[in-house]
Amino acid sequence: MKNLLCSLLAFVMLSLLPVQAETRKDTLLLRDDHPQEYVVVKGDTLWHISGRFLKSPWKWPEVWGVNPQVDNPHLIYPGDIIYLTWVDGKPRLGVKRDSSIYPKARVSPLEQAIHAIPLRDIISFLNDNRVLSEDLLKKAPYVLGGQSERIIAGAGDRIYARGTLLEDQRRQGIYRAASEYKDPDTEEFLGYEMLKIADADVVAHSKDEIVTLDVVKSHKEVRILDRVVPTEEVRIQSVFYPKASPEGVEGKVLSVLSGVRDAGQFNVVALNRGMREGLEAGHVFAIYRKGELIKDPVTNEMLNLPPERSGELMVFKVFEKVSYGLIMQSTNVVSIGDELREP
Repeated sequence: MKNLLCSLLAFVMLSLLPVQAETRKDTLLLRDDHPQEYVVVKGDTLWHISGRFLKSPWKWPEVWGVNPQVDNPHLIYPGDIIYLTWVDGKPRLGVKRDSSIYPKARVSPLEQAIHAIPLRDIISFLNDNRVLSEDLLKKAPYVLGGQSERIIAGAGDRIYARGTLLEDQRRQGIYRAASEYKDPDTEEFLGYEMLKIADADVVAHSKDEIVTLDVVKSHKEVRILDRVVPTEEVRIQSVFYPKASPEGVEGKVLSVLSGVRDAGQFNVVALNRGMREGLEAGHVFAIYRKGELIKDPVTNEMLNLPPERSGELMVFKVFEKVSYGLIMQSTNVVSIGDELREP
């Protein structure tokens, strides 16, 4: 009987372990120095404000409480007071607003409200960068040149391209392949990093697949062999809802999009995971810096030190096999090849 009771107790304890582990994983931990209240100022973000209260600021959607005085708790403005409270034993952040200084009707509330993350650091990548598969790049029309045999062109110039448009729309983008992405572990080709050079309007098509376009806006000079790709209709998100990356999905940093090897807070990086792996805008990864190579003074062996957590990033734009992420926090430089894990 005693053995039976011991076995039953052991079974109960083991069956509780996953639940306890999951509970610990989902626990919202407050910073030791968290304030009771915080006054929102211009330039704040939801991530930044939550970071004053939480050890894991990306969990802010879990702590924003509904306040009857605020129509949308995710729309907060400079001057609002964020306060810490407790509901059913869990921390919640509420908003106190002086209604006397806020008119009932707003002309542009979304522009006045603070953002979830600093949009200024990603807006150019939302508009001007994309990743294209090898197949689509080969199918996209290529620039032949401009009028009067020009080999470069800019805004206001007419250019000619050869090929069939990927999409039959008037406004097209002129893109240039900046780099190739390959998976660092499998060597799989993931796509071409495409940099937007200009916007152009289609004027005419010919039987020889010659497309006539007028350049309406250019960031750089259009050159021969640049590709004509449909302009993406990107709706700029002002609010991202962070969430943990899919279970079991890990990755690596492919590149730093600013053109340097090392990155820090608010730099944009590309990672070798995308829609194929279930990624969406808002997914958060922990960044682990590669361990350094060190020599054992006793055996003279060269050893790799274990990776150490160096920051967090949030995915904001997703392609089939590649994604862009914004580094939200960093305690060390982030480099190409650094590992990405569940936060």
